Amino acid sequence: MSEHENNTAVTEPTDFIRKQVEEDIRTGYFKGEVKTRFPPEPNGYLHIGHVKAICISFGIAADYGGACNLRFDDTNPVKEETEFVESMIEDIHWLGFEWENLLYASDYFGQLYAWAVQLIKEGKAYVDDLSADEIRQYRGTLTEPGINSPYRDRPVAENLDLFARMKRGEYPDGTRVLRAKIDMASPIINLRDPVMYRILHETHHRTGDEWCIYPMYDWAHGQSDAIEGITYSLCSLEFVNHRPLYDWFLEQLGIHHPRQIEFARLALTYTVTSKRKLRRLVEEGYVSGWDDPRMPTIRGMRRLGYPPAALRHLIELTGISTANSTVDISMLEYAVREDLNKHAPRAMAVLRPLRLVITNYPEAQEEWFDIPTYPQDKENGETHRAPFAREILIEQDDFMEEAPAKFFRLTPGREVRLLGAYLVTCTDVLKDDAGNIIEVHGTYDPQTRGGNAGDGRKVKGTIHWVSARHAISAECRLYDRLFATENPEAVDDGQDFTANLNPHSLEALSGAWLEPYLGEAAVGDRYQFMRQGYFAKDPDSTPDKPVFNLTVSLKDTWAKVQQKQ
Repeated sequence: MSEHENNTAVTEPTDFIRKQVEEDIRTGYFKGEVKTRFPPEPNGYLHIGHVKAICISFGIAADYGGACNLRFDDTNPVKEETEFVESMIEDIHWLGFEWENLLYASDYFGQLYAWAVQLIKEGKAYVDDLSADEIRQYRGTLTEPGINSPYRDRPVAENLDLFARMKRGEYPDGTRVLRAKIDMASPIINLRDPVMYRILHETHHRTGDEWCIYPMYDWAHGQSDAIEGITYSLCSLEFVNHRPLYDWFLEQLGIHHPRQIEFARLALTYTVTSKRKLRRLVEEGYVSGWDDPRMPTIRGMRRLGYPPAALRHLIELTGISTANSTVDISMLEYAVREDLNKHAPRAMAVLRPLRLVITNYPEAQEEWFDIPTYPQDKENGETHRAPFAREILIEQDDFMEEAPAKFFRLTPGREVRLLGAYLVTCTDVLKDDAGNIIEVHGTYDPQTRGGNAGDGRKVKGTIHWVSARHAISAECRLYDRLFATENPEAVDDGQDFTANLNPHSLEALSGAWLEPYLGEAAVGDRYQFMRQGYFAKDPDSTPDKPVFNLTVSLKDTWAKVQQKQ
């Protein structure tokens, strides 16, 4: 049993939410019970902003020996689909979380209707014939009170009859709504007779055509929390203004009353998370789909190669606060890089190949070298076998015909180390008729097997390679940030946020070559391509042509920024 479960001494609170939970445990509020929920609307795919809410709701429940429900807020059949439900379930599992109950707001449609009837009978709700535009006009402003609807004082019996007929489907969409009767002069606009139900003749993904009236979010949300016995309704800051209405409904019904606590959302530079804008990116073909590796969706980040632990670590790094702020995307990349550096196996891949022929190496000969698979873990002696032969492939950038003094890689007359193999010296350069380098020649020192000179000579340069005879042809997709500016929302007059898209966010290299070890990779497996970056195998891979996505480079810009502060 944890310290939280037996209500004895607890650890020092790390944020204001946990501080409140620990105070409630100390005083016996909610009888020490901690029960949370994550309530997404299934109208799209989860994105990086949802990750914070997921980590908070599931994490706090776990920290205090409680439970967290996954409840789909499926009250708008126009936008919701089973596809989104299934994707969210999979994504939350992938992040590493498990729920106590899988539930739906639609599970409670009957009870919500019964409670609405109760409020009508108590004179606290009424059927209104005003149009949506008229309701907005009557609501007033922040400085002016609203105006009562002419239908506000309908008799209870008439309201009950109209509401029942709304439920039976006798009226067209938009002709009538059910509103709570609170106070049209309230300084809190959400308390100015909010709409509880609207008419929607739409087929629901779970209830089919059973209902043609659907509850609004504010009516369904708090009551769903109460039904499930939720103790902490954790949500983002935009719901601060909804809290008075959340409380009012629960108080009028006299049912279990959770504590709503709001926190700041997660926003990243170079990123948009608006569902409407993400949908546009997909539907207008700026990206290949919701799982495009440039998208901030969990699907996209997963395909790019982000480990779930890195996303959870980002939330730990950013913390929980009540002030909205924007996090540098380099911080996310830092969390990803830190995780992959610890866990990703190493392998060799040549993305832009240049053929190197070792002229004094026997043509028919081949050797196999043991390459450390986890050199970052000194206690892990695992290796994999890499073949070596007369013709190898190196990176074009690892050779210069006329090199500056501080270029320590291959150049005519200079000796370099082929990683884990031999020392080689460039002797010749072959060019085509246009003067382009197409091949280089060199010689190797057979006494330097393993890449070490036994005579004490120093070799500064080490480059990676693959055997041309054994290499696997591959496509490597080099992804960059989808937007070219830190704030993609900032545009000139008349421009759209798409004006800030990065035209160089994807470079596909179809002529890459991999060492044979990478032929064992499964879709989703992550590697460090030595001296290149971290890559993950993409679902587009075929048996004849694997595809790898650049997850993140080896360069850690965020850590350097931190060091300067």
